[in-house]
Amino acid sequence: MNQYITGNTIKSLREKQKMTQAELAQLLCVSDKTISKWETGRGYPDICFLEPLAKTLKVSIIELLSGNKITNQNTSANLKKSCFYTCPICGNVIFSLGDALVSCCGIQLLPLEVELPTDDFLDQHKITIQNVEDEFFVTLDHPMTKTHHISWISCVGPDSVEIKKLYPEQNPQARFSRRGHSQFFVYCNNHGLFRF
Repeated sequence: MNQYITGNTIKSLREKQKMTQAELAQLLCVSDKTISKWETGRGYPDICFLEPLAKTLKVSIIELLSGNKITNQNTSANLKKSCFYTCPICGNVIFSLGDALVSCCGIQLLPLEVELPTDDFLDQHKITIQNVEDEFFVTLDHPMTKTHHISWISCVGPDSVEIKKLYPEQNPQARFSRRGHSQFFVYCNNHGLFRF
């Protein structure tokens, strides 16, 4: 049987917090014998203890389950490492400054892979970006039906991100604040994510 939390993980995290088994037990309202059983593998925490145990040991539930400390690999919050996630069920759009564990509607979402537009794509999905006063005005020549449409357009600038959600039977266009050099991302529900 696969264990969902190892005793060694609980023990090492408890020791990092400089807690005794009795102190951890008191915080969780269980006996110190229970903590001992968890740490020696003779028993495992009930699922209802996952959240309070993780909170007490100052880790996320994912770190508790995996036994691995998660560290920020994107300390400079570089927008070049940005990720977009789109839920295939509800259409929710989620942006992160780096890889993240994202779920929506009960499913885990993977980051969208950015593709460079091919000549074929450009012929079928003409995009126009115009400077209008202090804005970018983006328009696309693209079908906007329920089965094939642009779901959203995003403008990623040097220090900001704007996402405009689009819907079927709406004109595929959006306005964005103009802030320095920007990249545009377009998500087609049939063809995926493209960068311009």
